[in-house]
Amino acid sequence: MNTDLTFFESKASPNSRRVRIFLAEKGIEFPTKAVDLGAKEQFSDAYVAINPRRQVPTLVLRDGTAIGEVPAIWRYVEEAYPEKPALLGTTPTTKALVTMWERRAELDGFSAVMEGVRNAVAGLKGRALSGPHAYEQIPEIVERSKLRVAHFFADFNDRLKTVPFVAGDAFSAADITTLVTIDFAAGAMQMSIPAGFDALQAWYDKVNARPSSKA
Repeated sequence: MNTDLTFFESKASPNSRRVRIFLAEKGIEFPTKAVDLGAKEQFSDAYVAINPRRQVPTLVLRDGTAIGEVPAIWRYVEEAYPEKPALLGTTPTTKALVTMWERRAELDGFSAVMEGVRNAVAGLKGRALSGPHAYEQIPEIVERSKLRVAHFFADFNDRLKTVPFVAGDAFSAADITTLVTIDFAAGAMQMSIPAGFDALQAWYDKVNARPSSKA
């Protein structure tokens, strides 16, 4: 375990899970500090001093540098531990493809689920967008979010008819975001992979069987 870094996260946070799976795939452990989102600990003075955006996860380095945002944490870990399995690509082409497909999974899937949840859950009133500023919910957005998630399932089912993993031949960060998105949609929006989406379901079963998926 590398004690020079501290990982602030929450088991209730899908974004934290994206990093936990990434670390598990690489076989890396950092000391962890839980942030209780239910108790709104992310708004405490102590945590705001670490991450002014009031979001998890955050990776804090020994010198106090705080790295927020999942792709930034991934990038730090990928480059700080080059001897570990690469999850962001190994060549200019594979790096570009992983970035492209992970971005699509986040924008078309993960963000659509987050949008639907934050505009529907009563406990998030006034918090329709995460971060330091307050925004009121727009209930009408929820139906559009459901449509976006349905399109995400269809589009990624088509993609996975042609490749074994989301970005191509190897498991990558794009698979992590896609897996977390599907589980997030099932748990928070009661939207699971539709019947007949055999390619997406086969991919999900394969990836969900990886030990890292339980992180």
